Amino acid sequence: MKQSLQLRTSQHLALTPQLQQSIRLLQLSTLELHQELESLLIENPMLERVDDALDNAVRLLADGCINNTSAQNETEFKSLENSPSEKAENSTASEVNENNAEADAQGSSDDWSFDETPVSGSKNSHDDEDGRPQLEAAQTTLREHLLEQMRISIREPRDRALIELVIDAIDENGYLCESLEEIHASLPIDLCVEPEELQFALNMLQSFEPEGVGARTTAECLAIQIKRFPKIPFVTRRLALQIVQEYLPLFAQRDFTKLRKFLHCDDEDLREAQVVIRQCNPKPGLAFAAAKSDYVVPDVVVKKIGDEWQVMLNRDVMPRLRINHMYANLMKQQRGDVNLSPQLQEARWLIKNMRQRFDTILRVAQAIVERQYNFFTHGAVAMRPLVLREIADTLGLHESTISRVTTQKFMLTPHGMFELKYFFGSHVATETGGEASSTAIRALIKQLIGEEDQKKPLSDSKIADILGEQGMVIARRTVAKYREALKIPPVSLRKSL
Repeated sequence: MKQSLQLRTSQHLALTPQLQQSIRLLQLSTLELHQELESLLIENPMLERVDDALDNAVRLLADGCINNTSAQNETEFKSLENSPSEKAENSTASEVNENNAEADAQGSSDDWSFDETPVSGSKNSHDDEDGRPQLEAAQTTLREHLLEQMRISIREPRDRALIELVIDAIDENGYLCESLEEIHASLPIDLCVEPEELQFALNMLQSFEPEGVGARTTAECLAIQIKRFPKIPFVTRRLALQIVQEYLPLFAQRDFTKLRKFLHCDDEDLREAQVVIRQCNPKPGLAFAAAKSDYVVPDVVVKKIGDEWQVMLNRDVMPRLRINHMYANLMKQQRGDVNLSPQLQEARWLIKNMRQRFDTILRVAQAIVERQYNFFTHGAVAMRPLVLREIADTLGLHESTISRVTTQKFMLTPHGMFELKYFFGSHVATETGGEASSTAIRALIKQLIGEEDQKKPLSDSKIADILGEQGMVIARRTVAKYREALKIPPVSLRKSL
């Protein structure tokens, strides 16, 4: 076959750098967005933040004079919030800041602030420490807490060394993660440490606070605590110890029938022992663990104004961006520096894409609120079925765009904080031919279980029958799937005496 060259023209879709950046910004969460923005601010000198903490500070020129042009430049800000009313507020605020800076430079004695509190260093200040930051004290760890008790109660250096050796083998839950045999095998022979000495060190450690520390198993941890509980009848204490030491799996499975048979006791005695066991802490060391709080900042806020639900963007998470005027003026003077032109174009793209990101989030949130109006009025039981396609067709966007918008974006409502994906759910058919949301069915299941008789809890089949009486056609295995999604234990583990 003869080879030849041919020219053909065809049309195809291509993702421009601007579109790629827009898609990337749209799928980022609030935290990831600010991290991405910080890196872009470092890489691009043409871009700066208006909401920077140092933005309202007095700025100096290269010759050391105060920069008085900030008020004139405020009207040229290219930020995300570009409505006429917001521009007027920004201009007014900049004029106030400029006047305050000039008054400070002239040594004016009429110092004031918006909250009408005395300025720092004024004669009206009665406490010089009011403005000092309060630092949180370092949290005591479990190891430090145990060592402090050891120093108080143990005097012999050899005993202290052995107890500290055992303390080093305690995990964050308060359990001994190594056996005494392993600890003894790791010691040098010339120390002449006997196994009885390690056992004595462990016994001393188990007498420390918190109760149950130093245990090797859950049964031992619970037994240590039960033995130290005050004002418990002897019969109840003995029965509780027998349960945790011999029949703990049956107790965890709530198999009270077998427990009564093996222990030869009645329901009253078993109930009293159950109360004692429930007072124990199976993980005593977690009280000294460093708590890590995960905070979620909402992207949109829903409030009821009059009879309507209004959706507003959370302005605290909206970064305000602008073009750096110093570099922009420098480019004008040099009539288009080829080295800074790409950075200027990228900065303009970023500002436009950031504005488009928040506009899209707001539009999607408004569409969700319009379709889930009953949820905001009556709660989760009134949730209606909703799919991404319905919102995409309404807004004229692609379904993948709606998926990116609703991922890791959160809405603050009177009923709590929810991810935007929470308002989407599959449908379940009803006897009347209608549809019910799976979210509403999960809420009904949670409500039914919360109101059940704990002595006779509802089984999955019974819950399916109750929902069937309300017109919802749902199978038992579907009820079990929804119950597991709600992290609700099965009927055998919800039964009580």
